[in-house]
Amino acid sequence: MKEEMLARMVAQADGQVLDMVTIRALIEEASELGAGRALERLGLADRRAEGDVRELRELLSAWRDAKKAARGAVIGWIVRIGMALLLLGIAVKVGLVGLVKG
Repeated sequence: MKEEMLARMVAQADGQVLDMVTIRALIEEASELGAGRALERLGLADRRAEGDVRELRELLSAWRDAKKAARGAVIGWIVRIGMALLLLGIAVKVGLVGLVKG
């Protein structure tokens, strides 16, 4: 339907000097047709597409939150291990903990 309208507009404009209104109408129809085709190829042309995109955004947000939390946990454990090693080193240095000599 849109393709037919665009084809008619192009046929009418063939060989004529176009005014800005006609040029804008051609551009608008061609853009709308192209956007519709792109959405169709992506599988986003049906009624459920809006909900699907919203759900994908929520999943992506949850994934980013999980990555951030995991990164924080890993950094926390690295800091704890570093602090434990530092305290152990200080304890050995001041003689609170003796190393077994064999």
